[in-house]
Amino acid sequence: MMRIEKYIANSGLFTRNEVKKMIRAKRIQVNGEIVLKAGLNIQEDRDEIRIDDEILQYDPQVYIMLNKPRDVISATQDTLHETVMDLIDDILPPDCFPIGRLDIDTEGLLLISNDGALAHRLLSPRHHVAKTYEVHVREELTEAAIKRIQAGILIDQGEQCLPAKIEQLKETVYLLTIEEGKYHQVKRMMQAVDNEVLYLKRLTMGSLTLDESLDAGAWRYLDEAELTALKQI
Repeated sequence: MMRIEKYIANSGLFTRNEVKKMIRAKRIQVNGEIVLKAGLNIQEDRDEIRIDDEILQYDPQVYIMLNKPRDVISATQDTLHETVMDLIDDILPPDCFPIGRLDIDTEGLLLISNDGALAHRLLSPRHHVAKTYEVHVREELTEAAIKRIQAGILIDQGEQCLPAKIEQLKETVYLLTIEEGKYHQVKRMMQAVDNEVLYLKRLTMGSLTLDESLDAGAWRYLDEAELTALKQI
């Protein structure tokens, strides 16, 4: 059982004050009956709630796939830059956040959710969740550089990376799969072999693959199959 004002406010669509105003305006119904008191208790898994004759439906947990564009930061708010949350033109629960981080100049797959347990599994180093990137570099990698990356390269002052998978697509374009998320890791890996990243786009994260139909800046909710696979990680 839950008070109806709390239930609706928890959806993130309205504040409690807004809910109370709607109740006074007789805009809310439960099972076809107009709600007259904000303290009305409902059974959230059984009762039908309507606002202006529209059924209120919300999942307390949200899962969104975003194709992050350049020049947008992976944050919930910022005073200087547009954030990934600014791109979502839908009303979300207030506790949603980007899971993981893509640099401001990096594009591609970003998951936005309010599922803290999933975020921990995806980001925890001990789970070794694979992430694949399309990497454009300044010059073609040498065979020796590729072997160093595959073996687990040392970056900066001897920081050890796990072994990575790398596949050459074109002369200076590669698919790179890593199982960790060190700060600026891909860029630092290429610097360690005297190269430079010119373009970077994340294509996969665990079982999740970027939807090719999503233009830069576009987003959609995960479908049931994607969500089921992701929660098995």
